[in-house]
Amino acid sequence: MAKKRKEKDEEDKPFKLPKFDKEKFLKKEKRNIKTTFISCIFGIFMGLICFGFWVLMGHGNTLRWPLVLLVAIANASFLKYIFIRLNLDLSDFTKKNWFSVYGTYLFTWLLVLIIFVNPPFYDDEPPVIQAVVLPEMQEPGGTVLIVAKITDNFGVEKQQIDFEIITPNGSVEHPDFTYDPGDSIFKYTYQSPDNVTDDQTYNYKITVTDSSGYKKEKTGSFMFSYNTIKLPKPVGADTPPGPRVSYADDIVFDVGTNVSRVYYTINGGEEINATYDSNTGYYRTTPKKRGWIKGANVTMQVYAEVIYYFENMYQEFNNTIVDANQYYFQVTNSDEIGTELSEEIPLPKPKIIGVPGFETILFILALVIVVLIFKYQENIRRKQK
Repeated sequence: MAKKRKEKDEEDKPFKLPKFDKEKFLKKEKRNIKTTFISCIFGIFMGLICFGFWVLMGHGNTLRWPLVLLVAIANASFLKYIFIRLNLDLSDFTKKNWFSVYGTYLFTWLLVLIIFVNPPFYDDEPPVIQAVVLPEMQEPGGTVLIVAKITDNFGVEKQQIDFEIITPNGSVEHPDFTYDPGDSIFKYTYQSPDNVTDDQTYNYKITVTDSSGYKKEKTGSFMFSYNTIKLPKPVGADTPPGPRVSYADDIVFDVGTNVSRVYYTINGGEEINATYDSNTGYYRTTPKKRGWIKGANVTMQVYAEVIYYFENMYQEFNNTIVDANQYYFQVTNSDEIGTELSEEIPLPKPKIIGVPGFETILFILALVIVVLIFKYQENIRRKQK
């Protein structure tokens, strides 16, 4: 009975809120604000110190990031001595408080360092050149398109680009080219010479020097050859009237360079796609495809198209190979001739790769700070009630 009366008395006893010590609370919050402010200032100071080490170690030193990070972590211990030197009361400083202090310091240090090791404050990276030749092997009479995407931290102007062509006889040419600083695209078109009798290989070199003096070179080659497109089967198609073919006969194209698609026309008609055979590396078709004319002697003209997109650009770059030879066939009178649609060939598409920008990081950081401020103010209001 006594136990029950005791429990009843405890239940009847009113609950009292602990007295809120406003002065102690304000003193503690002021201390926390000071430690946060000092951590930020020290992070800025160490960021500048590490930036100096970064510059002294120079471009190409793979240990720069680990070393400056080690310096930042090793000097974090000075925060405690700075607090003590400034007579800040750390008697009730918890692990949570220290985590907040070191986190603020390291975040500020990293932010300052990243800002200073990038333009407009610093540049130790050479330009980047992505170049492509369309096509790398061309039939005589055609053109070769050299396209390059040239990027640099401070941007590149046309006068900072040197371009040269080395001809088959060893002579060096410095032809004019186009360059648009807006989209960083370099373009040059080389016209096939008129006197091509055998395979001719040309070399090119693009040299870019940025405003900091860093230099980058890109070299490559291209060829003019009558063997760029060949028709190995059926034999004798290069001489009129050509071989006799029916709807089931294979017609095989051998293309000596990488292309996006191979197609042809019959008597100048509609485009007919050839199908790539991955087992043999050849392109194939048959007179069954729509566009062939039954019971007629026909002339075939073969083409190959090359298409290229740079990453994160919608601009298409393309060129066409036109076979210097024409081919001739005697087509039978079979009803299956010209009845089948040619295949759809999947062509290259823009390659868009999304990368979070610096603006996104700042937005997330600002959002986190706003949430913390509201949470902090809400805690103060609750304690004051």
